[in-house]
Amino acid sequence: MTREVELFLDDTPGETRGVVVVDGRPELLLIHPDHEPPAMRLGARSVGRVRSVEPGLRGAFVDLGCVGPQAFLPTARDEKLKNGEAVEVVVTAEAREGKGPVLRRIAAASGDPRLLEGAPDVRGQLLAEGALLGAAGAEIIKGLEAIRAVEEGVDEALSVRHVDPALGLDMAVQRTRALIAVDIDFAPRPGRDAKKGRATANREGLTAAARQIRLKRWGGLVAVDLVGGGADGAAAPGWAREAFAEVSGAAIGPVSRFGLLQLSLPWSRTPIEEVLAGRGLKGEAADLCRKLRAALLADTTVARITATARPELAEAAGPLIAILGPRAGIRSDPAVGAGREYLTET
Repeated sequence: MTREVELFLDDTPGETRGVVVVDGRPELLLIHPDHEPPAMRLGARSVGRVRSVEPGLRGAFVDLGCVGPQAFLPTARDEKLKNGEAVEVVVTAEAREGKGPVLRRIAAASGDPRLLEGAPDVRGQLLAEGALLGAAGAEIIKGLEAIRAVEEGVDEALSVRHVDPALGLDMAVQRTRALIAVDIDFAPRPGRDAKKGRATANREGLTAAARQIRLKRWGGLVAVDLVGGGADGAAAPGWAREAFAEVSGAAIGPVSRFGLLQLSLPWSRTPIEEVLAGRGLKGEAADLCRKLRAALLADTTVARITATARPELAEAAGPLIAILGPRAGIRSDPAVGAGREYLTET
């Protein structure tokens, strides 16, 4: 079945964002703050310096030469590393929960820690994802439409529930420290085949859960509470394989006698909620710049639009807003509180 794939790129100064939309629903969300160290991104290749070998953890902590927590390099049983040794590595999983990225060793190296090759930028990742989804060469949509599409993607990534009244489906996905919990509920309508409806709800619920988890960029153990206990135990693992087919390295287990389907998903990117929560003043500056840029794009007849913000935010956002051109302005006002920034037309 042919799917409609759309690629959106929001290249607002301060932070580049992208979203892949399939059949009208966001599937993959990318956020690259300009201040984020390039060496920490998925796929970045660097020379690192071993700072601490940890036999009990079967690995070593590695300095990549940038600000942030040290990266972790797992090692095989017969692999030997020494403190101070230089190694060429690639990031296989980004930082999360205060821990540094996970690395894979490529070869021995020499010299100081440094970035050798950056990870693909947002545009490159969008094109690669489009090709995987059968939309090679798809046009990348930019401007106001992209800003709005990414905002919708962020809103959905932060949501918990997915409701489909037509199917009677109510699915919730939440993460704890131990695992990701998915709860699929079904409300059959009078006159419908309850058994068939339950199976449809489980199948569609797994599809919705897979999309939500991928959009949130979560990994780890997943426990899915299916409708009807273990009634769909024989078919459910196959539905899960279909739903999570685009997740490389996903492991699907059987349905337990309690009606729980267990999966294991690899971590790869920093969860969206951590990216958004950890940006600080620089993130606020990028958000204000995006808000102003959207207003400029929405009405090209206005001579000038000025953003007013508290002094520290105005100072941080000033260089970004200057990039938008002469129609964009920034004004500092100590009376404006956090979250109270506003735009005025002149």
